Amino acid sequence: MSDRLERLLAAAVPKVCPAAVALIAAHGTVTAAAAVGELVRYADAVPTTGSDAVPGAPGTLAADRPPARRDSVFDLASVSKLCTTAAVLSLTEEGLLDLDEPVRSWLPGADPRITLRRLLTHTAGLTPTRRIDLELPQAGPDERMAAMLTTPVTGPVGGPYLYSDVGMVMAGRIAELAASAPLDVLVRARITDVLGLGGTGYRPVGGGGPAERVAATEFRPERPGPGCVRGEVHDETAHALGGVAGHAGLFAPADDLLAFGEALRLGGGAMLSSSSVAEMTRDQGAEGAAFRHGLGVRIGDPGIVGPLSGAYGHSGFTGTSLVVDPARGLTVVLLTNAVHPVRGRPGMRELRCAVAAEALRHVA
Repeated sequence: MSDRLERLLAAAVPKVCPAAVALIAAHGTVTAAAAVGELVRYADAVPTTGSDAVPGAPGTLAADRPPARRDSVFDLASVSKLCTTAAVLSLTEEGLLDLDEPVRSWLPGADPRITLRRLLTHTAGLTPTRRIDLELPQAGPDERMAAMLTTPVTGPVGGPYLYSDVGMVMAGRIAELAASAPLDVLVRARITDVLGLGGTGYRPVGGGGPAERVAATEFRPERPGPGCVRGEVHDETAHALGGVAGHAGLFAPADDLLAFGEALRLGGGAMLSSSSVAEMTRDQGAEGAAFRHGLGVRIGDPGIVGPLSGAYGHSGFTGTSLVVDPARGLTVVLLTNAVHPVRGRPGMRELRCAVAAEALRHVA
């Protein structure tokens, strides 16, 4: 069945995304795998409107266009939120954090109504994002983080659902304070090391990892270095915070993300207790979204689950997604660099749902 999956990806590359890697596992066995496209297709971005527009050409083709492979590394974007959530829950198991305690015990001055549960369900009334890089262009990551943590509540607390990167940044910082360790160290010690995810981490290039395996993302002329972003987090806020943040920043190959999803499907493995996973994937009652919401995970998100009703997971702005369907025994990974060299391409939702629909064919 890998041939069907490969044809599905090939129909979307390069129009929807320059590179795509997908894995489907049924009851723990990979039943389909495909890698299509090029990790770096464009050297820059070209105008799409105006007198200089080049119709149908988002960028100048790069001279060297390495092919995508199964072990290629992608910027997970908001799929990183799942690992932040797992780290928080591991700390609650040890009694170091309480999901329903006001976070002001960790963040003095925070609104007393904000709790970790509300941060993880996006019901804390916090703004969706905050471009701290533009607010504090000369500041360093520590000063910017301090400013992020003072973001005021501007919406109703307790609901309705309002997706907030700011809230997940706060959750990641609280985990750091509770563990007395930076978030990247915390995620490595409690998630990637215990699950054997050797290819997953933050700042793959700055941390000494090979850039050759990493898919490029958007063309950002304001970033240092030539060409498109590669091996640095695409998200502006995460980049401004030093590349490690609660809402974005992780990079991983498909097999690593699959193993993480399988750990959740099987009840936590060496990462979390089954009760923590049950709480993470339980409908927390957040209202106002097109899906139900657990802790850090979306349940039945129509943008990623396709016909896999009841499945849970998350998507990432760069074109990534993880879908876990315990009832059917399925775990589905899709990694792409749909923002290369520009964001806003159509077709990503359709590709995600098509891969999920293909996974349904693998149910015994």
